[in-house]
Amino acid sequence: MSAIRPYELIDDGEAGVRRLVEAFYDAMEREPEYAALRAIHVQDLAPMRARLADFLTQWLGGPRVWAERHPGRGCIVSAHAPFPIDAELVDEWMACMRRAFAAARVGAPFREMVEPVLAQMCQGLRNDRG
Repeated sequence: MSAIRPYELIDDGEAGVRRLVEAFYDAMEREPEYAALRAIHVQDLAPMRARLADFLTQWLGGPRVWAERHPGRGCIVSAHAPFPIDAELVDEWMACMRRAFAAARVGAPFREMVEPVLAQMCQGLRNDRG
């Protein structure tokens, strides 16, 4: 018997992941409490919206769209290394994602499975440690 993948818990598969990502970036653009997070992003978020949706789709156990659509783009740590990521920014990212979970109306089983892993991943991207 195989374990359930988070991708199986989000309604509408890839479309559901895209709704989550849209809610995330919409909140980031609209809400002042995410200003520091917004400030480290380029003006046009369309490419980021597409990349995060593709990454999450594959990372959650869905189709391998990240590998197919972004060949040669690999390590999440090196992709984020140029940006100053500290504990406050991690907290802001997670708060924005929690808001996106609510806005996209993802179910509790998905959120409970994914949120702690995202939080751990975000901690791994911090580069404010000596």
